[in-house]
Amino acid sequence: MSTAEHWQSRPEGGGRFAIWLIRAIALHGGRRLARLCLYPITLYFYLRRGPERRASAQYLQRVFARPASAWQVLRHIHAFAATILDRVFLLAHGERAFAIEIEGLELLEQRVAMGKGVLLFGSHQGSFEALRVVGARRPEMPLRVVLDKKKTPAMTELLEALAPDVGACVIDAAQDGTSIALAMAEACRQGAMVAMLADRGRGHETLRRAELLGSPAPFPISPWLLAHSLKVPVVLCFGLYLGGNRYRLIFEPLCDRVEVPRHQRGLALDALIAAYARRLEHYIRVAPYNWFNFYDFWQDTPAVAEPAVAAVGERVRV
Repeated sequence: MSTAEHWQSRPEGGGRFAIWLIRAIALHGGRRLARLCLYPITLYFYLRRGPERRASAQYLQRVFARPASAWQVLRHIHAFAATILDRVFLLAHGERAFAIEIEGLELLEQRVAMGKGVLLFGSHQGSFEALRVVGARRPEMPLRVVLDKKKTPAMTELLEALAPDVGACVIDAAQDGTSIALAMAEACRQGAMVAMLADRGRGHETLRRAELLGSPAPFPISPWLLAHSLKVPVVLCFGLYLGGNRYRLIFEPLCDRVEVPRHQRGLALDALIAAYARRLEHYIRVAPYNWFNFYDFWQDTPAVAEPAVAAVGERVRV
């Protein structure tokens, strides 16, 4: 199978039995025992998931400018497995088993204090789940997360069983675009932080390209059109996994209001996506084993026509 296959067509890793088994080990055997299980799990996925293995090697070759070794690919998969495991502990027990440092919290608080809501744009990098630590430390700053529940049904079922209240704070990205936009708008009206991943487009989405690790890569335009429609501050967020029980949450304000003029829509979107891609690449180089897009991220896509961009903008307007 080619690494150019779209990420949405890849099956969820492990299935319900494997995910619930690691849950049982994690919650009854403790984190130390559960982390020992990550080694055979990592080897299993290295051997059985060829497309992901090859995509990891190609990505790491871009980062290090030389062919990736099997050890580097194994390290990449292990880091991903470790963050998945830690989601169980973060939801079941909170942050007490972890050392989590936060950078830029004061700047984030200033945007939340405006009372208009805040969009947090993240990436498939490190642990997006670790963002919930902010909500736990600052209960006056409610957090809503936009996630596609249908993409990983077994993991979603597990996480909602561990923390039903957290599941209630999810905006399901599997809904139609209008429903997602309305739910985000309502959360912003309530002054919430709304977090979403901005580095990966779904099959039907309009994409535009920005330079990433030496080549143009496709990014979705919908997060930026939503930000333009909602007229709220945008803050970039990165939850880097530093190994062991250590994480670093980083918040970087991008702009207090996204402007996408109709007559310069393409240029404005390109500038916004390029700014996002530059910060994404910066943190990829800071923590190269943290980026978990196990498919050919730079795959060729049809050119985007400006009328198509305008049409998407109209659909997400609220």
